[in-house]
Amino acid sequence: MQHRTEPVGDRANRSEKPMVGIVMGSDSDLPVMKEVLQVLESFDIPAEITVASAHRSPRRVAEYVRSANERGLKVIIAGAGGAAHLAGVLAAETNLPVIGVPIGSSPLGGWDALLATVQMPAGVPVATMAVGTAGAKNAAILAAQMLALTDAELQGRLRRHKEELADKVADRAKKVQEQLR
Repeated sequence: MQHRTEPVGDRANRSEKPMVGIVMGSDSDLPVMKEVLQVLESFDIPAEITVASAHRSPRRVAEYVRSANERGLKVIIAGAGGAAHLAGVLAAETNLPVIGVPIGSSPLGGWDALLATVQMPAGVPVATMAVGTAGAKNAAILAAQMLALTDAELQGRLRRHKEELADKVADRAKKVQEQLR
């Protein structure tokens, strides 16, 4: 079974092993899951990405997650739409943290994926994010926060990220005040 084990994006020429695995139920999920990659790259976190469906390729999913530890993964982010059992199936097979990103790809607008991802039985946790791109970005940030527990440099990058968010809000507040004058 082939998994992309080289870092993707800006890290493609580096030799660092991926720390975050990104799994999509379908290649149609890539536009949303690219957001995960972009955020991880902004925090300088190596990642890998693949497609594996809980329903259409369950053996591929099982092989991927069972080899995750030996590949050096620390967190898995799973994006899926519709019945969205991918994150739960991954979580059932590993002790690594699994973060689910529901994809709004069905006529139900992602509600089905959200409910399928969030309603895990006791003992099989999946951290469930919002539907779509906001959820994908937050999944990457949550993964970064988990990794930062043992990485002071990453803690600093996260702190700067929070400061940038606060600065943007202050700038917007100033613009609103100027518009009201």
